[in-house]
This record gives sequence, structure tokens and C-alpha cells, in this order.
Amino acid sequence: MIQKALDKRTQSSLTPQLVLNDLMNGNQRYTQAKMESRDYKSQRNETVTGQFPKAVILSCIDSRVPIETIFDQGIGDVFVARVAGNFENTDILGSLEYSCKAAGSKLVFVLGHESCGAVKAAIDGVELGNITSMLGNILPAVKKTADQVEGEASSSNSEFVAKTVENNVAMTIERIREKSPILKEMENNGEINIVGGVYHLSTGKVVLL
Repeated sequence: MIQKALDKRTQSSLTPQLVLNDLMNGNQRYTQAKMESRDYKSQRNETVTGQFPKAVILSCIDSRVPIETIFDQGIGDVFVARVAGNFENTDILGSLEYSCKAAGSKLVFVLGHESCGAVKAAIDGVELGNITSMLGNILPAVKKTADQVEGEASSSNSEFVAKTVENNVAMTIERIREKSPILKEMENNGEINIVGGVYHLSTGKVVLL
């Protein structure tokens, strides 16, 4: 049983690759139903006075993608930023910068997921209140997919949706580097890695891009 939460010394000893390996190993445990046993009371008590997460994960709000669960992580292990469609904006970028520059996280992980409702809505051109503006962040990925995938640009086209999910993750990573000199410099210096992947609802597996 895991009782201890991450401390500053342990966090500092980690490399971006070790953190990525840890997350992917956790996902493998999740898919195999061999998850670690944790003393959440102990971890909760240990993190009252501080936190030293190893990674920050930018994901969709989808209820079927519980981040700490699918990566088999405990209290204090990861920061999680969530927005429908897992894209970046000023607030998300600030959150990522805080996680890495101020709080010491070693990895930025942009995680899309299979059959994303926000991606489907962007493909179909849904217009509804503030949702319209939000979906605008995903449209660049839709347009890129239109040049890559034959067939109808519709949410009923599963190949088109899957490719747009991947493109949205990849383009979000590109924009994070473009819009955050802080994170770009940290990555160039080897202090962090910025990576992406897609979670598959049917299997529970995270596939790196």
C-alpha cells in the first residue's frame, strides 16, 4: 500500500522521461485491473501543508476520463487542467506555467480522448451560447483533418473524428510552445517534456502520439 505522498526531494529527483514512464505504467495497471492500493487518509494528511506533483495533465472535461484513475495516481501526484476539447487558452497556459515553473512539475501531458463530444460539435459546426466561441479553438484541427481524410466532414465519420482528436492534441502542443516562452525554454533546457496522447474509452488505454 502506498502511504507517502510526493515530497520535494522525490519530485526534484525525477526526470521528464521517468514521469512519463510512471504515468504510462499506471495506465497499464489500470487497463489490467492491477491498480496500486493507497492510504488516501495518509496522503491527504501529508499534503495539507504543500504539494509537489510530478506532472500537469490537460484533459477534456469528459466524465468518462477520470485522470487520476486512468493513470493510477494518488493525492498530490498530478495537477489536472480540464476544459471541453482539451485546448489551451490564457488561463490554461497560466495554470501549466504555474505547475512547472512555480511548483516543479516535470511533464505537460495534453490528453485527448476517443469520441470527444467537443470535437464532434466543432466538426458539425454547432452554435449555442458560449459553446460557439469555445469550439472555435478546435476548428483549426477540423480544417487540418479535412485536408487529410477523405469522406464527409461529419461527426458520423468515425475516421474524421479520430483524426481530428489527434490533430487537436498535436496542434494544442504546438500552440503551448508558441504562446508560452516559459514552457518552451524549460523544454529546451530539458527541465520538462510536453507530450500528447489519446485515451480510448473502449479499452482504457492511453496511446502516445
